[in-house]
Amino acid sequence: MRRGTAATALVASLVLAATACGSGDSGSGKSGGPVTITWWDTSNATNEAPTYQALVEQFEAAHKDIKVNYVNVPFDQAENKFDTAAGASGAPDVLRSEVGWTPAFAKKGYFLPLDGTEALADKDAFQPSLLQQAQYEGKTYGVPLVTDTLALVYNKDLLRKAGISEPPRTWDELKADAAQIKDRTGVDGFWGSEKGYYAEPFLFGEGTDTVDAAAKKITVRSEPAKKAYGTWLGLFTGKGLHKADTTADSYAHRQDAFVNGKVAMTIEGPWEITNFYKGSAFKDKNNLGIATVPAGSTGKAGAPTGGHNLSVYAGSDKAHQQAALTFVRFMTSAKAQETIALKNSTLPTRADAYTDQVKADPGIAGFQKVLPAARPRPALPEYSSLWTPLDTELPKIADGKVSLDRGLKNVELAISKLVPDFTE
Repeated sequence: MRRGTAATALVASLVLAATACGSGDSGSGKSGGPVTITWWDTSNATNEAPTYQALVEQFEAAHKDIKVNYVNVPFDQAENKFDTAAGASGAPDVLRSEVGWTPAFAKKGYFLPLDGTEALADKDAFQPSLLQQAQYEGKTYGVPLVTDTLALVYNKDLLRKAGISEPPRTWDELKADAAQIKDRTGVDGFWGSEKGYYAEPFLFGEGTDTVDAAAKKITVRSEPAKKAYGTWLGLFTGKGLHKADTTADSYAHRQDAFVNGKVAMTIEGPWEITNFYKGSAFKDKNNLGIATVPAGSTGKAGAPTGGHNLSVYAGSDKAHQQAALTFVRFMTSAKAQETIALKNSTLPTRADAYTDQVKADPGIAGFQKVLPAARPRPALPEYSSLWTPLDTELPKIADGKVSLDRGLKNVELAISKLVPDFTE
């Protein structure tokens, strides 16, 4: 641990404890003064948070009776921190909730149902599949703020130099293109990820998933799944295919290679658009190519749908809940989403936010085109947690430390503990 880290962590914990006030000590408005609500924003503190802070100021200027205590909470800590705070009846009034957290917290009773409230007054403007992801047992517990999916991102110039006119449409084509890129440019053609989320397109391309939520069956070791993971594993060896990087900084290494033209293709999401543009390979933004992820043997391509909702804490009092609902509607409005897209290069969740100015960004326009291949997550509160055992085992498999079969058996066992009522 670096010097100062422990002290910084302690200070951060104290700040979060002080701001996780829910309906407790943040002004109820009973004396005629403004109601103060607390919002935990889980966006990137450097690239995205300033945009949200500016929107908060606009909201407060337009709503003199509501103040917003803005707190940026690191994404990788927010789920556990909110779970702890809500369990102690001291959570923030509004949470920027990852789509996988939304049904899980709804199941625990931490989120307020939003159907029929001011927050969902524009319900018909949102993409239906994104609202579906915010539901649990027929009720809606979040308003979609930003969405994302995975795509094949590529360096147009490197593909052109290799004599390739179109991005690959299947994994077999990708392997062939990677070898051709290596032969003609000297750089690797493709660098894949060792993480479970990034392996989802391989599963979808074989018509399967880690689980069949409707049938309550674990399918991570089914024959289609084994074929999918076999294809995924095969993209770490061969001409033009970058070997597996299982170090702690593997994500950063892969991103650095792609944005600086050291690898031609990878699988990535729109959260990296602003970082793509900072690299030497994409100073001309139009050099960034974005295509639907390659298809599997079924001939169909699919990628997971991600993103974030704004959810309201059920433990807040009525005055705070009403103020929170007003805030959520403002932050998810077409105008606010347009601002967020223009500043942060993230994807809006409502069609009327895709203005001509927003679509002028080639990154946003490119990812918008691949959204039809995005698959909504099943209404299973534990779904996002299923990637945790994959994140443990897939790097070992990619590194050759365990066999594919042994690793998937370990994953299956771990998943069975997360969803004990599912059959294998």
